[in-house]
Parts: sequence; C-alpha cells; structure tokens
Amino acid sequence: MTKLSVNINKIATLRNSRGGNVPDLLKVAKDIQHFGADGITIHPRPDERHIRYQDARDLKSVVYTEYNIEGNPQHNFIDLVLECKPTQVTLVPDAIGALTSNAGWDTVKHQSYLLEVIQEFQRNGIRTSIFVDADEKMIEGAKATGTERIELYTESFAHEYGLGNKNGIEPYVKAAVKANELGLGINAGHDLSLDNIKFFKDNIPGLLEVSIGHALISESLYLGLENVVNMYLQKLK
Repeated sequence: MTKLSVNINKIATLRNSRGGNVPDLLKVAKDIQHFGADGITIHPRPDERHIRYQDARDLKSVVYTEYNIEGNPQHNFIDLVLECKPTQVTLVPDAIGALTSNAGWDTVKHQSYLLEVIQEFQRNGIRTSIFVDADEKMIEGAKATGTERIELYTESFAHEYGLGNKNGIEPYVKAAVKANELGLGINAGHDLSLDNIKFFKDNIPGLLEVSIGHALISESLYLGLENVVNMYLQKLK
C-alpha cells in the first residue's frame, strides 16, 4: 500500500491569519495520525508565512509516524533539519517568495551541490528525497546525487487529468520505470486529490508515498478531516 503523508501547511496558514493558536497545529498533527495517516509533511519557507521554524521543532515530539520536512536547502533550512532529524527531508528548489512549488530540480546542473547537501543529511541518519519533474534525464541525475528517493512533481498530471486527458500519466509512468531500474524509491506530490489519486497510484509502479495538503484540507471543509484521510487511505490500497 502506498503511504499517505499529510501536508499541514494550510492548517498553519489558517492559524497565522488570526494570530493565536487556533487551529492548534500540534493537535491537528496528532489527530491526523490517529485517523490513520502514515506521516506528516511540512514545508517551512524563509518568510514563515505558514509553517514556522519553531513549529518544525515542536512537531518533533508529536509526530510518531514518518516526519517529512520539505524545503530549499539553504543554510537556515539545513540547520533546522539537522536539529529536528526528521524521517525524511525532501529537497525542493523553491525561489524565495514562491507561492507554491512550481518546478523540480535540474539534477544535472545542480548535481554537485545536491550531492554535498545529501551527504550531510545522510551522515545524520536522515532519508533524502529530491523533488523532480517526470523527466528520465532528471531521474538519472538524481541517482548520481546519492539520494534514496525522488518525489515526482505531479502538477502537470493533475492538470491534464482534470481536462479529461488520461494520457498525461505517460511521462510519469516512464519516469517511475526509470527510477525503479535505478533503485530509487518513488514519492509523489502536488495537486493530487481524491479525484485523481487512485488513477495515479494504479499506474505508477513502485509508488511508496504521496504527500497531499491543499486538496486534502480543502476537501475536509466539506467532508471532515477524519473522513477524508480514510478516503485517501482506501484509494491508496
């Protein structure tokens, strides 16, 4: 079964919009795990507009499933990850001020940099994953960095699927086959939802984990958080 990691950035966004501690991020993380999710994902950004660096520290004592911290490996982020020692760090090439992640790494151009960063995390017992587009050349470049996993950037698939074009899955299938050949674990995330998750999971060989935040939290406004977490788990079986 593919694991479900729930990204709780949107919970932090809601909390920060009014100040105070409502909703309580730590309680939500506990509840999501209690509802059956396999992990918690956060993506702190330099401006801390949703997840704050202190949240990452506080969640360390709360997350008893897999803890995944995403972000651009700048100095402050690297220090935070080494302090928190999550299960996994996912490296994302976010530009400062980016609204959301919008591209994978060029693993050829940035190979030496990624190799250096990944070695530091691995020396500290942290599993690494690189956010990449569904491009076989980028998958091969990721392998050369020494990373254990890749995370496929699924926005293009989700967009095409929403238009009724199921052929949009084809580059992802090819990328997954290449990753399997190279011995890389496969994660995926971005714009995956209850509408498209089963089709994606059924067509991607060796899919280990999906990270879902925006859609899952939005769907929960209508259907309830516990119900939605379990709906995803059923579709991922």
